[in-house]
Amino acid sequence: MAVKMRLKRLGQKKSPFYRIVVADSRSPRDGKFIEEIGTYDPKTEPSTIKFNEELATKWLATGAQPTDIVAKLLKKAGIQK
Repeated sequence: MAVKMRLKRLGQKKSPFYRIVVADSRSPRDGKFIEEIGTYDPKTEPSTIKFNEELATKWLATGAQPTDIVAKLLKKAGIQK
């Protein structure tokens, strides 16, 4: 089972809000997930990024692969190099 760290979209039309989740790569974008590890709000100035650092590092060490966007967010938060 391939595990990915990716964004789950919430919020109204044209007002996105995202949760950063760890999910099976075969599950749909807004479907079933394993664990929620943070949030991302692109509508605020500057964008708000919150991570549970313990969970994020645990999942990275376990082998979860972040998507491109989540990798950039992890880098901004200082969790991943």
